[in-house]
Amino acid sequence: MWLSLGLNAALVAFWLHYPRGVTEKTDAPAPGPAVVDPGKVYKTNVVVRRQNFTWNEIESPDYATYIAKLRAIGCPEATIRDIIVADVNQHFARRRATEVVTAEQQWWRSEPDPDVTQAASEKLKALENERRTLLTTLLGPEWESSYYPYPAHPDSPPLDGPVLGALSPQTKQAIRDIEGRAAERRQAYLDALKKDDKQPDPAELARMRQQSRIDLAQVLNPDQLEEYLLRYSGNGTALRNELNGMNPTPEGFRTLFHLTDPIDQQLQLLVGATDPESVKRRQELEQQRDQAIRQAFGPDEYKRYRLVQDPAYRDAQAVAQNSGAPPEKVIPLYEINRATEQEQQSIRNDTTLTGDQKAQKLEAVQTAQRNALRRLLGEEIFKRYLQQSSKP
Repeated sequence: MWLSLGLNAALVAFWLHYPRGVTEKTDAPAPGPAVVDPGKVYKTNVVVRRQNFTWNEIESPDYATYIAKLRAIGCPEATIRDIIVADVNQHFARRRATEVVTAEQQWWRSEPDPDVTQAASEKLKALENERRTLLTTLLGPEWESSYYPYPAHPDSPPLDGPVLGALSPQTKQAIRDIEGRAAERRQAYLDALKKDDKQPDPAELARMRQQSRIDLAQVLNPDQLEEYLLRYSGNGTALRNELNGMNPTPEGFRTLFHLTDPIDQQLQLLVGATDPESVKRRQELEQQRDQAIRQAFGPDEYKRYRLVQDPAYRDAQAVAQNSGAPPEKVIPLYEINRATEQEQQSIRNDTTLTGDQKAQKLEAVQTAQRNALRRLLGEEIFKRYLQQSSKP
């Protein structure tokens, strides 16, 4: 047994020591040159394959050259058509977004400018005709293309204009995703409250809006974010309504937005709070906001600003505009109506008068009001004014 174990160990050691993979060489004659028969003709077929091309070799800013290169590499006509139609559509989408000035881009206006709306419609029509003419020239009259919507997302605000229109498709899609998530969060919150028969908390809604701003700041630079907020934020919309009738300049509106937006965000977080500290803080912020607006406008414009905040003035402004009254008649019209309302209220509150006496005095005040308005507006505009005033 010991002898057998010793022999086996010796064999294992020999096997480990001897190098593996080594083969013996065999003597073989060295290869010599091939023998060529001079009586035969030898033909060699050389196959030349085109190297892999890059897309940069195919693309061209000239569509005709682009199409020619696609055909040169054997691209099917249907594929060429799809590529060219998609490229042309993308090109004109950029032009629509950057060249067409729409009413929505004038974020400083409370009311859209009808001339801008008309010009935008004409420009869009011209671009559409140019797009179709180009595709017909390149691909023939049989090309097919589905109409691209404007804007690309009907449920979302158009990201157009010199700033937002120049955004890349990836950035625009990121904005759409943020808007979609914000809408989903808001709806989920409202649905949960509805199940419990509760009212939404304005402060919680304000926090959701702030989260959307934080998300947008991750994909937009400061100028792009400002443009977005000026056009589409709730504070921007509220400021436009607040300045209705004042026709601010773009620079003036932007200045006011910079002053009021940070304060408005803080005020919105305090809506509904009734504790003394929150009430005091809200009053301080409201005073800061009013002071900032006063400094931005100056005395005269601030007085007008305070005037347009009065619902009675806005009513007078709307009725005067619909009646065709000149703009300079709005303030006198408002003052006549305000004085009339104050006098009528005084009569109604006078406990020394009987019902018949109140009716007589109220009728006399109304007659005096109509006579004053007739003198102010003239007979023709006055009649239209009465018609507009009687509408619900």
